[in-house]
Amino acid sequence: MLKIAVALLSSLLAGSATAVTILTAMLTNGAENPPTNPTTAAGAPRLSFGSAMFVINDAMTSMTFAASIFGLDVTGSQTADVNDNLVAAHIHAAPTVTPTTNGPVVWGFFGAPFNDNSPNDFVMAPFVNDVGGTFSGKWDLNEGNNTTFAAQLANILGGHAYINFHTTQFGGGEIRGNIVAMVPEPESYALMLAGLAVVAGVARRRGNASRASSTV
Repeated sequence: MLKIAVALLSSLLAGSATAVTILTAMLTNGAENPPTNPTTAAGAPRLSFGSAMFVINDAMTSMTFAASIFGLDVTGSQTADVNDNLVAAHIHAAPTVTPTTNGPVVWGFFGAPFNDNSPNDFVMAPFVNDVGGTFSGKWDLNEGNNTTFAAQLANILGGHAYINFHTTQFGGGEIRGNIVAMVPEPESYALMLAGLAVVAGVARRRGNASRASSTV
């Protein structure tokens, strides 16, 4: 997972000038409004979370992003359960958005609406040995869900935007993260992403052990 984190960061920062604006988001169940408590269809607890990084170019005409998401079935076949199936993923924004206030979809990159289409830069790579995957794309100037990147730039820079991943169980969003200016250096954030991967692995093993013991 460390290689994935570094690759995502490298893809975002490749060729970037020092004037680029870097933002991040940590996606959790608790950040949803209202907070979510994911379970399997059988009622067992399950874990989902993620992180994302955004780079606005120095001309402020586009925003590239990369995200790593854990515990959501991004293909519909990573688990036998249906509750964790990813159905859509978007960026939401409005002048009234806060970490505890919802807002409309302004740009969709998975499911509907899909707005990464001028051109289509979206790439999704499922994890091979875990549940989840990596996502990347580029919000170009004239793309948007009844809006444009230019129209939403002030909201994004002002902390009035969030990234949201929606599942079968939580159509309104299962994990969410407010988009904020990056505080750590990019190398530090790569370590944070890698740490999330370690946590995901430990949680997955504990979950598997718990399910195994419950069937004994």
